[in-house]
Amino acid sequence: MDMEKRINLELRNRKPAEMKELVLDNCRSDDGKIMGLSSEFQNLEFLSMINVNLVSLDKLPKLPKLRKLELSDNRISGGLEALAERTPALTHLNLSGNKIKDLSTLDPLKKLAALSSVDLFNCEVTMLLDYRDSVLELLPQITYLDGFDADDQEALDSDPDLLDDELDEDEDGLSEDEESEEGELDVEEEDDDDDDEDDDDVEAGDDDDDEEEDSDEEQETSRGEKRKREGDGEEEDEDDDDDDDDDDGDDDDDE
Repeated sequence: MDMEKRINLELRNRKPAEMKELVLDNCRSDDGKIMGLSSEFQNLEFLSMINVNLVSLDKLPKLPKLRKLELSDNRISGGLEALAERTPALTHLNLSGNKIKDLSTLDPLKKLAALSSVDLFNCEVTMLLDYRDSVLELLPQITYLDGFDADDQEALDSDPDLLDDELDEDEDGLSEDEESEEGELDVEEEDDDDDDEDDDDVEAGDDDDDEEEDSDEEQETSRGEKRKREGDGEEEDEDDDDDDDDDDGDDDDDE
């Protein structure tokens, strides 16, 4: 897919002025120049054109708010003046894997006062003696070269604004998502406690029912034994009466 078609695809019926990010990686520029990108993208902050066969930046439009530009794995060997003139707010520039051979090629970048990070991995310029010291001296405004500062400390984050947001989040305590998750956990714990209490109440109710049943059974048993005793007593009384009648009958016969 060529670059112009890719740009139209990325727009998705939006206006260029509404775009803040534009990724055109792995599309193709037949003549090695930027195609389809215009100054209408005036609010663009992030532009990525990795491996798009770029040779020249001559047709780069003026992008006053552009802060991060990804140009790795192209065939750029010079013409960086376009960046100094058309991307004045640029802070991060990735030129890794291009055809940059001389320090003088980087000289126009001195005009980018906001530039803080430059990547030149796999460029021939990195093979020069004292490469790092020379570039840091040439571009005193940058903090990171190839991801490390002058003291060989690795960059914490490629975007300072994102880092600021993280710091603000730490100062405020938990983020909204974390607070929401914590609230959900509290609710779940309360529900679990309520369920445990309900289970205890049910078990207690079951115990009470068992005790009542045992009590009823004991009462029934007691009543049954009482009736049995009364029945046995009546039978004994009847037997005594029968014996008395027999004795009386015998006496009468004797007479």
